[in-house]
Amino acid sequence: MLPVALGALIVVLLVGALVLRVRRSRRPAVLVDGSNVMYWHGETPDIRTVRRVVRRLEKDGFRPGVMFDANAGYLLFGKYTHDPGFARHLNLPEDRIMVVPKGSQADGHLLAAAADMGARIVTNDRFRDWADRYPFVTEKGRLMRGGFQSNRLHLDN
Repeated sequence: MLPVALGALIVVLLVGALVLRVRRSRRPAVLVDGSNVMYWHGETPDIRTVRRVVRRLEKDGFRPGVMFDANAGYLLFGKYTHDPGFARHLNLPEDRIMVVPKGSQADGHLLAAAADMGARIVTNDRFRDWADRYPFVTEKGRLMRGGFQSNRLHLDN
C-alpha cells in the first residue's frame, strides 16, 4: 500500500509542478493532449504534428504545456522518452512538458491540471467518461479541436 500511496503523491506533485510552470506567463495557458494531437495528421503518430500545433499556439499568443501518456515515446521513437527528450523534439523548455508515469493515462492528469489552471485543452477527445468529475469539458470553448485539411493546420478557437 505504501508504494501505491507514494506513486500517487509523486503524480500529484508532477502535475502541480506543470501547472505552476505553465501559469507563470501573462499569455493564456493552454494544455496540449500530446498523445491525441500526435495522430492528427495522417492518423500515424508523428512528433512533427505536435510541434506544428505548439508553434501555432505560440503564434496565436498562448503559452502551451504538453502532456503525454507514458507510451508516447515508444509510439513515436521506439523507446521510452521522458520530459527532456520531448522538450528537445518540441523545442520547448523541459518544464513545459510532462510524460505521465508508466501505468497511468494522461487524461486524468491533463483534466486535473486544466481544472486547476482554468486552462483550455487542445485535443479531439471529448472526455465523456470524465464529464461527471470535470464538468468543464462540456463547456463551449474549453476543448480546442483541430486537425489538418490539405496539409494545413486548423484549430477551432
